[in-house]
Amino acid sequence: MTTTTPSASNPAPAAVDHLRFHRAHEHLSPPFGNDGFARKAEAFARMFGSPRFLLAQTGFVAVWIALNLSGVVTFDAYPFILLNLVFSLQAAYAAPLILLAQTRQAERDRLHADADARHREALAQATAERQAVAAQHSAQLLDLLEQNTRLTEMTRKLGERIEALTVEMHHRMHYIPAVARSQQQAGQPGALQPGDAGSDAAARKG
Repeated sequence: MTTTTPSASNPAPAAVDHLRFHRAHEHLSPPFGNDGFARKAEAFARMFGSPRFLLAQTGFVAVWIALNLSGVVTFDAYPFILLNLVFSLQAAYAAPLILLAQTRQAERDRLHADADARHREALAQATAERQAVAAQHSAQLLDLLEQNTRLTEMTRKLGERIEALTVEMHHRMHYIPAVARSQQQAGQPGALQPGDAGSDAAARKG
């Protein structure tokens, strides 16, 4: 006895790719690219907005100023021109990285919002198609129910007709011949024979 596996008898439906509208924008996920430099640049741009960076920079500036004012070191005396140069260099690199990250993030958000809108539109269209199919099936089911009602009524009428014909045949086969034989035995004139034209009328009078 052979058995069929569920996969052979009922193949599983193909999985729906719910991210099919977002696949085209996967290359925009990293703001600066996909290589090692891009990952480091992204981490560097994210670091500028973190509380850790602000605290570390504040501590660095305080130590720098304290060392130069106390005379421990004198490589950057007041008004701290070297410190200003370091901050200028940092801003020169930080600002473009942050702006680039924001620009790419805005572009990603716009494209993903467009993909989400197309995904919702596809879902709405699929829902409308399913509703149309369900309405069509409901109409077909109502039509079948109406046909079944008509067939049931016709069956009832045919049953009543068959019952009436059966009673009539039973009357013709048993009652009328018995009446004819009794008339013959009694010697009545004009006795009806089975199959005569007036046998039905005599049977009804009896």
